[in-house]
Amino acid sequence: MKFTKIALLAAAGLMAMAMSASAADMIGKCEVTGKKGSMPIAKPAKAGQFTVETNLPGPVWWNGDTPETIADGMEYCMSAQIAWLAGFDKLAVVNTDWDPLIAGQTHDFDVAFSQISITDERKKVHDFSVPYFNSDIGVLIRKDTPVDEKSIKKVKVGVQQSTTGMAFATDKLGLTNTQVYPDQGSMFAALNAKQIDAAITDTSIVLAQTLESKGSNIVAGQYQTGETYGGIYQKGNANNATIDKIITAMVADGTIKKLSEKYLAASWGKDPATVPVWKP
Repeated sequence: MKFTKIALLAAAGLMAMAMSASAADMIGKCEVTGKKGSMPIAKPAKAGQFTVETNLPGPVWWNGDTPETIADGMEYCMSAQIAWLAGFDKLAVVNTDWDPLIAGQTHDFDVAFSQISITDERKKVHDFSVPYFNSDIGVLIRKDTPVDEKSIKKVKVGVQQSTTGMAFATDKLGLTNTQVYPDQGSMFAALNAKQIDAAITDTSIVLAQTLESKGSNIVAGQYQTGETYGGIYQKGNANNATIDKIITAMVADGTIKKLSEKYLAASWGKDPATVPVWKP
């Protein structure tokens, strides 16, 4: 069977169109959907890119140890989708220390995602996005050193500085034998080095740590607090309302739920609701 040159060109054109239609738009390893720039922001913090701050490590939420190695994760892919709808295919991740981030001492970013609980105190410093995740306070222990609802009051407990977990441990639980750490990584390292007996922070974070520990750490219990996570904005930025609209749309169309199922539920291997609830 013979084909004319015109027929071959036509067939090639149809194949190219089919491939283009089926090829997903990607930022890192995240598939982004919708029309690029359909909800544009007025002026990004840095020209030509969408800039997101976080505090690493953040396994499952940010899969990688440095900004250069991260290509997916719950909050990374959230950021990628926001960037795409805001008009950018370049997502820049900036790693910053927790204290400056939470104290409003960092600048030149469009939003910060780092499993940040929305509180009235923090609202004095930041503008927060609409909530995108619910979280309680979990208790992480070594598998070989049991701690329960009663003994938590007597053992040495690690907390992260300037977190709601730290405030809960001291103000709600009345713990006095605590050790304060500047970040999650050093707190979890201290737990595994047997310098502390338990670590208290968000249930979502300690569940992720059980994965990192390959089973040597377990979540013994959790306290229900009704906390929600939100992104941090620089106060009064003109883009805040638009990014809020994007996040609201992502909640409404199921994007956030799909990312949660893909990165959180699948990685943890358990529903946070199955973790025993302790009373303060």
